[in-house]
This record gives sequence, structure tokens and C-alpha cells, in this order.
Amino acid sequence: MTAKETIQPASGIPTGIDAFDEILAGGYVRSRVHLLEGRPGSGKTTLALQFLMAARERGENTLYVTLSEGREELISAAATHGWSLDGIEIYELVPAELSLDPTREQSVVYSSDLELGETVKLVMDCVERIKPDCVVFDSLSDIRLLAGSPLRYRRQVLALKHYFTGKHITTIFVDDLTEEMDDANLHSLVHGVTRLEQLTIAYGAERRRLRVYKMRGRAFRGGFHDYVIRKGGLRIFPRLTAADHVPEFEEQPPASSGLPDLDRLLNGGIDRGTSTLIMGPAGCGKSTLAMQYVSAALERGERALFISFDETRRNFYRRAAGLHIDLDRSSENFSFQQVDPAELCPGELAGIIRDQVADGISVVVLDSLSGYQNAMPEEQFLLLQMHELLTYLNQQGVLTILVLAQHGLVGAMQSPIDLTYLSDNVLLLRYFEAAGQLRRAISVLKKRTGGHEPSIREYRIDKLGIRVGEPLSQFSGILTGVPRFSGKSEALLEQREDA
Repeated sequence: MTAKETIQPASGIPTGIDAFDEILAGGYVRSRVHLLEGRPGSGKTTLALQFLMAARERGENTLYVTLSEGREELISAAATHGWSLDGIEIYELVPAELSLDPTREQSVVYSSDLELGETVKLVMDCVERIKPDCVVFDSLSDIRLLAGSPLRYRRQVLALKHYFTGKHITTIFVDDLTEEMDDANLHSLVHGVTRLEQLTIAYGAERRRLRVYKMRGRAFRGGFHDYVIRKGGLRIFPRLTAADHVPEFEEQPPASSGLPDLDRLLNGGIDRGTSTLIMGPAGCGKSTLAMQYVSAALERGERALFISFDETRRNFYRRAAGLHIDLDRSSENFSFQQVDPAELCPGELAGIIRDQVADGISVVVLDSLSGYQNAMPEEQFLLLQMHELLTYLNQQGVLTILVLAQHGLVGAMQSPIDLTYLSDNVLLLRYFEAAGQLRRAISVLKKRTGGHEPSIREYRIDKLGIRVGEPLSQFSGILTGVPRFSGKSEALLEQREDA
């Protein structure tokens, strides 16, 4: 190479999944060999087919070399996703010892040299004939068995790598990890390594995640990324990193609840780009209060997302109608998502929220975090992900409302998780007894972006909606979980009937 010559960096080639391209910081590296590994059922074949279909759409020649699955099996699997493999060359490789053709049967014990050499030669002959730009080789497990020894297996894979690289072919080696051998580890031989994992939990659907172990010359996004297999292929949810999403948004006035007394309690309302935690015992009106903020946002013409882990769509709309909140009138601006924590991976939830924010959502409600916690394998992971999610939403100028049910109805209360340090605002709801009736109280424990009223007000839900009363000074014991009101009953709110 002369002094005037320079080494050109290898260009990226799309994987067929935009989210995967984002994780790899540009997709696969052209004319290099990449390793895709995972246990059976993790989605390796689906991901490999999406790569070849994307190459086919670009007008490139493609080849799928299969040693384990037959042509009909691949075509049938693709059909379940609504795909056609027309235009993708499928080469079904059957080594001599697996063939039922009697003319190829040997009368002596097979020589591993002959078997492996013949297999590799068949692959090379096919490549010379088709001259593909992109190749998937599925799978290396068969080469491992034919090689017999780890050293010979490693040398054969290295020879295949040099062959495909010399032909300037972008290649995916698939390995099903049916037999892991440390001395035959292929990570050092290939340009990039991606592993697909499938985890089984005690209850609910399995969790799938991928991790990029290696990508030479690329600042790829490390860590685990959740994915699901649905009709249409793999949907990957890159791990949310708030630092990658820092847009500039204009400051706006605080968001009103539509209840003047509640806004006074919060010194004018809740600031945009902040998170609010509503906590209290079951049945005290946490979800109803969150619904009030959504209703006020819809009245202003804003868009809102309500994610419910605990309530069905039917019950949610019935409850809203009972409070004279007409959500159907604002159906274009309101999205209600009922999710099952047993079937939802955390990355998918973050993906739902990110898609909605991209569509202009300005208010997001998570009801409740107890259900969200059940979707997480460990509590500490929930706190880490919630930190990234809340930071991301705050940077987007979104008003986020979190609902957290505390353990118990009366007496000392405990929270299953502590998110008070992550939340910018904390509203506390409590029951109290006065004049022979069970009543509710509301107070603000924290407002990070400004002052708030330190008083306790009565919070009442009746047939005409929500009301917040005047400050009540004759209160004690609110923070112990056993509030006591010693004032006059005239200071309390009365029941309203239908108008």
C-alpha cells in the first residue's frame, strides 16, 4: 500500500430491523462475517430471514444455506409472518452421510475429512454459481459435528470466514449453542457477535432479549435489549437511554387539573416536564385523580396516554362516565392501553410510550406501578428503568403521572417500592374519620420545581366528579397513617347529587 492509499472504513448494511440498526450504530458491516447465536426457539432464523429480505429489496443477490431446516420448512415459517421468500436462493445442503441416495452410500466407515471437506465444497460451489452479496449460513452446529475436534472446527470456520470475506460477501453465521466449548469459541474470529436469549419466568410468557457482545469499529449500544416475536418478524426495543434524547422544548405554563382548589394546593398546577407520584391506600381515588388531569388536558386540546395494568377498558370508561368525564368526545386525542404484566416485557412498555410521545402525547399516566413491578424480574431493575423512563419523558416536556398503591387501608402504610426520590411531585391521599363518616384527605409532600401549600384539604368523589375543599387546620396524624380531624363538621364537604 503506497503512502497515497488510505483504508476506507467498511460501510453499514441494514439488518432489516430499524431498531437493530440503531443498536448496532448503523447495521451490519458490509463484506464482513457476523455471528448470530442463541438457543433453539430464540428467533435466529426469523432475524436472519429479515436480513436477507431487506437485501433482496435493495436488489442484491441473497443466499440462505441451510444444513438443519429444509426448504419447505423455511418457506412455511416465512408464510406464518406473511412473507414470501421469492428471490432468495435457498440451498438445502445434505451431506453424504445424511443422504438417503443409495448411489452416495459408502461401504466403509466414513472419513471425517471426506465428510467435512465435501460439505464445505458444496457450499463454495453454490456461492460461485450464485455470486451472492449476502449469505446466511445456518448452522455452524453441523460443521462442529462434522469437524470432530474443537481445533479442526475452529480452523474450518476460520477458513470459511476468509473465503466469504475474500468474496466481499456480508455473511451471517448462525449457531444454536447446542454444544458450547470454550476452546472453540468463535467470538474472536468474526467481526460482530449478537446473542439472542429466551428466559422462562415462574408465571407468564417467556422473556426474550438480545445482547451485542462485539462489533469491531462501532460504538454499539451495549446491554440487554428486549424483543418479541410477532407476526411480521422480530420487534426489538432498544434499551432506553435518556441521554440520547435531549430535545429543546418551549417552556409552557403549569398544567391545570381543572380544579381551582387542587391547583392552589400545588401553587398553580403541575409543571410540564415533571413526574408526579400519587400514592395512598386502595380505593382512595388515586386513579380518579389521575383521570382528572387527563380530562383537563383533553379539554385543552392536548393528547394523553393512559396505561392501565389493573383495570379493563370497559370498567375504565364506565367509571369515567360516572364522573361525567366524556372520553369518547376526545377519542382522537386519547389513547387507553390495557396491558397484562404477565405478557409484557419492560422494553415493550417503554416502546409503547416512546411511539406515543413521537406522535405528540403530552400527558402519560402509569396506573399502577404495582402492576408494572410485576413485569420486572427484580425490583432494583425497575428503579433503574423508571429513572431512565422518567428522565426521558421529562426531557420531552411530558407531564407524567404515576399511581402507586400502598399496602393497607388504615394505620401505618408501606409502599412496595420507593419512587419518591425519582418523582418531582408527590401527592398523598389518606382516609380519615369525621362525623361518623369515612372521608378522604389530600396533601402535597413534595414539589421539586416550586413551592406548594403545606396544608391538608379534604378530597371528595361524588356523582358530579371530584372536589377539593378548603384547608383544614384541625388535622393531626396524617403522616402516621391514622389521620384525626377534630374540627367542626360544617368545614367538611357535603355530598352532591346529580344535576
